[in-house]
Amino acid sequence: MSHSSALDPADPVLHLAEHVEDFYACYGSGAAPRTFFSPGRVNLFGGHLDYNGGPVMPTAIDRGTFLAVRERDDRRIFIASTLDPNGIEFDLDEAPTTRLGRWVDYPLGVLVDALVRCRAAGTDGQLPGLEILCGGNLPVGAGLSSSASICVGTALLLDEAWNLSLDVMERVRTALRAERGFVGVQCGIMDPFAVGLARRGHLLWLDCKDESWEHVPLDFSRVSIAVANSGVSRQLAAGEFNRRVDQCRMAFEALQPYAPGASCMRDIPLEVFEAHESELDPDCAARARHVLHEVGRTFAAREALFAGRMEELGGAMTRTHESLRDYYACSTPELDLLVTAALDAGALGSRLTGAGFGGCTVMLLNKGSEDVVLSELQERFEQVYGRVPEVEVFSGDEGPREIML
Repeated sequence: MSHSSALDPADPVLHLAEHVEDFYACYGSGAAPRTFFSPGRVNLFGGHLDYNGGPVMPTAIDRGTFLAVRERDDRRIFIASTLDPNGIEFDLDEAPTTRLGRWVDYPLGVLVDALVRCRAAGTDGQLPGLEILCGGNLPVGAGLSSSASICVGTALLLDEAWNLSLDVMERVRTALRAERGFVGVQCGIMDPFAVGLARRGHLLWLDCKDESWEHVPLDFSRVSIAVANSGVSRQLAAGEFNRRVDQCRMAFEALQPYAPGASCMRDIPLEVFEAHESELDPDCAARARHVLHEVGRTFAAREALFAGRMEELGGAMTRTHESLRDYYACSTPELDLLVTAALDAGALGSRLTGAGFGGCTVMLLNKGSEDVVLSELQERFEQVYGRVPEVEVFSGDEGPREIML
């Protein structure tokens, strides 16, 4: 059912109209489904800080997940996707309680969480069955948070379809519980917050220690955000990611006795780390070095953003990439080349985005320089790897919403 269409990738209305055609092909004619869009996100600052209690600055992007839903007159649930023919069907009274190891675990986890809430309130017996079709134009496994996009989007869809009266934060937390509890990904809080709390034209400043947040404006009349896909899938990187999480935990446990008030790696003073670095396993020390310097870089980037110093902002991005490459060891030759090529072509800054180990790089560009930078980057990459990387300029997004067609 997937299309290879030439639609404007940034116009969710056009894509949702096509998505409705897919819905009828999947579930048959009848009442028109309700349609929803949920964006992906790109993280500009705070690489690997969310699970270390640090600050991050992501922004939602105008690509994401398309969802359509139609109520049934029984209690059957159908969840299918335009990207994978293998969906799921079950009765609400016999909903799965464990993951299946497939893409459907993400929306299913959200539905199971909502069902638990309704059972606790004694309202689950009144819930109608649903036909749900998922789709999207966000590359899966590219580090643009397709998982948070579908989870937060599904939370909004169920909130509307079942009249759950959830507020924005409850939808974000439902999505987070689904990823952590049902799917089993020990992710930080950044992705569902970045998707659920999106505001167009702004970055989200999120302190992952106390979950405080605010919207910080980014002047899109001066700069553009572009993303280059290395084509290296992150699907095989889960083990390496979990190893980084463990190494940070071990480094914190070794350093915490020297910083009694610390509750996470972000709290360890740099001078404490430097005094005791030699006591750590070398890999754990390298991970800690990145985290502690990245905290400082992210606060400095915030100051530069408020002051409108875009060159300084770009420089902070590039130093983050160097640290992720040298100390966190989560870059790849393809990502490194994309960063170098972007800088050589005139980008203000560039870094890998998401967890790394493949996926995408993000670039901060002067408005008007996009065509030159992106064409030079693609040419350089093709010379080395024999293929042209996908590169797109993204606008911000206003966040998950129902779109009436």
